[in-house]
Amino acid sequence: MRKRDPQPWLVDDDLWTRVEPLIPKQRPRSGPGRRPVDDRKVLCGILFVLYTGIRWEWLPRELGFGCGMTCWRRLRDWNNAGVWQRLHEVLLAELRAAGKLDLSRAVVDASHIRALKGGPKTGRSPVDRGRPGSKHHLITDAGGVPLAVLLTGGNRNDVTQLLPLVQAVPPIRGKRGRPRQRAPKVYADRGYDHDKYRAQVRELGVTPVIARRGTAHGSGLGKFRWVVEQTFALLHWFRRLRIRWEIRDDIHEALLKLGCALICWRRLRTTKS
Repeated sequence: MRKRDPQPWLVDDDLWTRVEPLIPKQRPRSGPGRRPVDDRKVLCGILFVLYTGIRWEWLPRELGFGCGMTCWRRLRDWNNAGVWQRLHEVLLAELRAAGKLDLSRAVVDASHIRALKGGPKTGRSPVDRGRPGSKHHLITDAGGVPLAVLLTGGNRNDVTQLLPLVQAVPPIRGKRGRPRQRAPKVYADRGYDHDKYRAQVRELGVTPVIARRGTAHGSGLGKFRWVVEQTFALLHWFRRLRIRWEIRDDIHEALLKLGCALICWRRLRTTKS
């Protein structure tokens, strides 16, 4: 059994070999001035903020990861370049190649978080006395591997994101033949019970397995759906994702995608150990 890393924000060689090819190359500087901080060290700084939840401007300079604003800007630029999404797709493909991705079914759910500073994709939360909040919408495979994640306002109904979640799953390579993108079935709780959205999912060739409102509990779907709740626990183990501190939605979404990629990376490391 692998021991927990006391400093998980330090990027090891294996992870860096997967990230480095995805990062846009910087133009070499000519003339006077300080050289840009090394990309690998900046990534360590981004992970330090993600894991600890510390404010960007409080990132300790003595760690050698550059200042917080440098890390923030690289996070933004790399997100705009699609680095985090492509990293997630690379790791999903490796998991599939290793036989650790179960696409026999998919599971969806949503989780509310507070958004203390407001911003785009926030709303008055009905479960938090009308305070501003956001929702994380997640779809996983049958084993809890995160396939895609979306961000909306806290007042958005869960069922409205059922179709976008199914469509957000990328084509996953890793084996010969056409990439896999959609599981044949998608499981969800009563919050997704709406015939209109069931029909939309069926049009994609996916069968919705959703508990009906007004029926007695004990449908047995919980033995399939618990994996997405476990993945939410792993995702919110990153302290920066427990509360939305970023006003800009794209920055929070970047951290969400990075968090999903890291969960995949841990699963892959467990497979190889």
